[in-house]
Amino acid sequence: MTTKQKNIAIISVIGAIILILLVLVILSNHVTLNDDYTVGNTPGNLNNNGYFCEYDGRVYFANAYDSYSLYSMNPDETDIKKVHGGSSSFICAAGDYVYYAMANASGGSDLGSVRGSYGIYRSKQNGNGSTGLDRCHVVSMQLCGNYLYYQKLDPRSSVTLEKIKIDKKDKATVSNTAINPSCYVNGIIYYNGTEDDHYLRTLDTATDKTNVAWEGDIWNPIFQDGYVYYMDVSNKYKLCRYHMSDDVVEVLTKERVDLFNVYGNYIYYQTSSKTAPALKRMFIDGSSQEIVSEGVYQNINITSQYVYFNAFKEPTPVYRTSTFGPVDVSTFDAAMQAALKETK
Repeated sequence: MTTKQKNIAIISVIGAIILILLVLVILSNHVTLNDDYTVGNTPGNLNNNGYFCEYDGRVYFANAYDSYSLYSMNPDETDIKKVHGGSSSFICAAGDYVYYAMANASGGSDLGSVRGSYGIYRSKQNGNGSTGLDRCHVVSMQLCGNYLYYQKLDPRSSVTLEKIKIDKKDKATVSNTAINPSCYVNGIIYYNGTEDDHYLRTLDTATDKTNVAWEGDIWNPIFQDGYVYYMDVSNKYKLCRYHMSDDVVEVLTKERVDLFNVYGNYIYYQTSSKTAPALKRMFIDGSSQEIVSEGVYQNINITSQYVYFNAFKEPTPVYRTSTFGPVDVSTFDAAMQAALKETK
């Protein structure tokens, strides 16, 4: 082989290596897109800070025993693993990724590379490849197809609705009003008005156009199987449901409700009472009401196997009971033990 031939061979090998490396870089940065109707988490969980999210046989959760760091586990609370440090909330998952709002991040690329940063993040489900999508304070967030819709709190304390594509493109302000995007169904966000009225309103994510769906006086709507479940503002925040096709309202509770979550055939809700507050549950038609635990609780998050909650303003202990089985409240000890292992 002549010197010229050797040089050509070396250049060809180097070129092939560069091409392979370039392809690997492109593939590593490629973001797999979702179906347009993909939903990141249930509206009930997101209305309760989105601390738990179940997807594809795993539960992603903010572990209160480890400063709300992001963990994952099986639905039966086995195989608990730490995914990422930093205080996480509004967790969503779909496709290859998990998305979350974070404060006090401790690592990662892009926005996440500076300790103490905050904002919206995307990572692989094992926590690798953490990428910051927007540096902001998040009030609520939902994954709607290929876009994250989120309420953003600016330094002047005004709240806007923003969106950004999951590949970090097409960032835009959707509305200068406070629209909660948590309830996303078949391309439509259902939300309540917050300024001139509390009507049930819709936002079509294909066009970002809004519309009035029903002139009720509602708060935190959850749409399921043709019904909208909500707290009735003008009726002392009693829990109600409205059938959109039949135009019928049913009052489900006698008590004022502070917060609630709907999952399958059950509603879990916190009653407001000066003398006998309690976390309760009932069927979605209002029947079979029973006490889960007496006292004042918050952050009702539901998975296929457990309902998680904590006492008001007391992050720990985290309590749980069976989602569909008999009420049997106990503490989420597996999360505490996992956190202790991480801090050793």
